[in-house]
Amino acid sequence: MVTLNRIYTRTGDKGSTRLATGQTVSKSDLRVETYGAVDETNACVGLARTELDADPELRVGVLTGAGGTFSAGMDLKAFLRGERPGIEGRGLCGITETPPVKPMIAAVEGYALAGGCEIALACDIIIASDKATFALPEPKVGLAAGAGGMQRLSRMIPLKKAMGMMLTGRHVKAQEGYELGFVTAVVLHAGLMNEARRWAEDILVCSPMSVRATKQVVMRSLDVPALEVAMHNQHYPAFVAMAKSEDTVEGPKAFAEKRKPNWKGR
Repeated sequence: MVTLNRIYTRTGDKGSTRLATGQTVSKSDLRVETYGAVDETNACVGLARTELDADPELRVGVLTGAGGTFSAGMDLKAFLRGERPGIEGRGLCGITETPPVKPMIAAVEGYALAGGCEIALACDIIIASDKATFALPEPKVGLAAGAGGMQRLSRMIPLKKAMGMMLTGRHVKAQEGYELGFVTAVVLHAGLMNEARRWAEDILVCSPMSVRATKQVVMRSLDVPALEVAMHNQHYPAFVAMAKSEDTVEGPKAFAEKRKPNWKGR
């Protein structure tokens, strides 16, 4: 079962978050541990996703599993009872229809199947354990990957490769996922969370205004067929906000003064 104390938020006054495991991470990192089926994790991750976007001190989220599995997908017995996981208007775990404004990293261990795979694909970065397995096996049980899996995978990797995965529902190991292009990095199982945190820390080095603008422009421009039109950056609110922000002055100034920038996020 997932309990809300699996949502880790800031404590103390030293700019860090103390996890239940006793590890300390940046104040701007949010980690959520989930267990088993999508149905069990839906409300927990949805609440954390809301907190991630709402709190200016949180700048990147890390979503991972516990007990050796990222997520095995929907509970089919619950499906037969008429239950449908998801948050209205936001999709599975609040991210598959309307992903968070801020970056989300999926740290995948074990199985990421069906809805679990779709949740991972909705994240911006996927760090996979060498023991991770991905699949969209819904056709094997008379369903289809209706939470964005069909649309996202076919945009992330070559179409014929995507069709080969989705029409057969076959399992893909982490290394193959990396070679296909939907997995960002593969690491030894024991180093999964350290690697995910390293990627999070690399994001935290950057201006939050720039990170937000980059994510918004990239994702929204995917819907624009003409490159010339997509490159009109003034059409993207986050880019406009970045261009007018204090961070746009602070970055070049810090570089010229040979010091670390003091990002304001405004």
